[in-house]
Amino acid sequence: MYIRRCASAGWKLLRDAFFVYVTLLKVLIPALLVVKGLEWLGAIEWLGEMLSPLMGWLGLPDAMGVVWAATLLTNIFTGLVVFFEVAGDTSLSVAQVTVLGVLMLVGHSLPVEGAVAKRAGVPWWVTVALRLGGALVLGGILHWIYSTGGLLQETAEIAWRPTAAPEGVLAWGVSQLRTLAMVYLIILALMVLLAVLRHLGLERLIHLALTPLLRVLGIGRSAANTTVIGFTLGLSYGAGLLIRDVDAGVMSRRDSFLAICFLGLCHSVIEDTLLILLLGADLTGVLWARLLFACLVIAVLSRWPDGWRPARWGRARV
Repeated sequence: MYIRRCASAGWKLLRDAFFVYVTLLKVLIPALLVVKGLEWLGAIEWLGEMLSPLMGWLGLPDAMGVVWAATLLTNIFTGLVVFFEVAGDTSLSVAQVTVLGVLMLVGHSLPVEGAVAKRAGVPWWVTVALRLGGALVLGGILHWIYSTGGLLQETAEIAWRPTAAPEGVLAWGVSQLRTLAMVYLIILALMVLLAVLRHLGLERLIHLALTPLLRVLGIGRSAANTTVIGFTLGLSYGAGLLIRDVDAGVMSRRDSFLAICFLGLCHSVIEDTLLILLLGADLTGVLWARLLFACLVIAVLSRWPDGWRPARWGRARV
C-alpha cells in the first residue's frame, strides 16, 4: 500500500511538472524565436544607439548602451560577451560597473520574461515600464550616491571573461533545446522539493518567516513559495509555478500581479548577481540596493488606489 501511494504521488508530480512545463513552452518558444529574429534584423545595434545618450546621465561611456541593449533583448550572459567586445581595454571604476550591473540585472531578457509575465497576468506595458524605468531610476540613484560621496572610484578588477557562444542557426538551436530540456528538470526538482517541505511541515515555517516581508509588499501568503523560487532561481521558474496556482484557484490575480512585478525587479539573485560580481561590481549595489528598491516599489504599488485590479491594468489571460 505504501509503495502504491509513493508511486501515485510520484506520477502526480511528473504529470504536474509536465503541465507547468508545457505552459511555459507555449510562451518561451515563440519568445526565443522573436529574440533571434530581432538579432538578425540588427535590433540590438539600433536599440544601443537609442540608449547611448542615457549612459552619460548615468556616468557610463556611450558604448555601454549597446551592452545594455544586448542584455535587454537577450540575456545577461550575452550582455557580458558584448561588454568585452565593445569595452576593449577601457577601464571602468567599481561604481561604473555597479551601475551598469544594476541596469543589466533589473532590465534583461525582456522579450522572454515579458512574455512569461504576460501569461501570469502582467501586461507588456507594465513590465517594460517597471523594468526599464526601475533600472534607470535605481542606476541614477546609485550614480548620484557614488559620485557625490566619491565612493567606489577605484578601478574594477575583472575576475572572469565569458567566451562567445558558437555562431550559426544549428548551434543556436541545439543550445536552446538543451536549455528547454533543463527547464523541465528544474521544474520537476522544484516541485519535488516543495512536496518534501510540505510533507515535513517546513512549508508552513517558510510562510511564517516571510509573513512580515509579504505584508509589507502587500502580497498574500499563498505567493510565498513562488516568490522565493523566483527570487533565488529566476522569474520563469517562479512564474511557471505561479501560473499553476492561479489556474488552480490557489492564488488570487492580485497576488499573482504583485509577485511577478516584484520578481521583475529582483529575481535570480544567486546566478545573475554572481555574474555581475565577476565584473568587479559592488555587492551592496547589485544585491542589497536592488532588493530594497524592489520592496519599496512593490509596497507603493500594492497600496496604489485600485491599482491592483487586473481590469485596470489590462486583463491578461490567466
